[in-house]
Amino acid sequence: MPKPIKIIEALKPLSRDHHHGLLLCWKIHQGIKKNVEPERIKNYLDWFWKSYLQPHFEVEEVLIFPILEKENKLVKQALAEHRRLKRLFETKEDLHKTINLIEEELESHIRFEERVLFNKIQEVASSEQLLQIELDAADKVFHENVSDPFWE
Repeated sequence: MPKPIKIIEALKPLSRDHHHGLLLCWKIHQGIKKNVEPERIKNYLDWFWKSYLQPHFEVEEVLIFPILEKENKLVKQALAEHRRLKRLFETKEDLHKTINLIEEELESHIRFEERVLFNKIQEVASSEQLLQIELDAADKVFHENVSDPFWE
């Protein structure tokens, strides 16, 4: 897989979101390693999904993906991965398996976007499109949910 790219300023807020997603994967891994009850991890995942990941997907789908053609294979892959992750985050049964899948698939998805998709976006985006992204995808402050830090 390609190495991470140097992200242009307009995409940095989304890249910082990806950093929090990778931290989520680490937290899941820690929880699994410590034999934390899957329900505790799932509660955190539900919070993360609603507070950060779902809005992040919406920003990407509205602002970023349309820069490439609708039929672009990278966009199709990203959208398919978004749908798969949404289904996983909304799953309520077989939590142990679901949590493991979220950890694996979210990390893989983030690496794909950071190393492949964003690189392509940076190659083809106009300065007007980049300015629009910068205006609409401004940094959100990440407020950690420490009501149950299962990963500690």
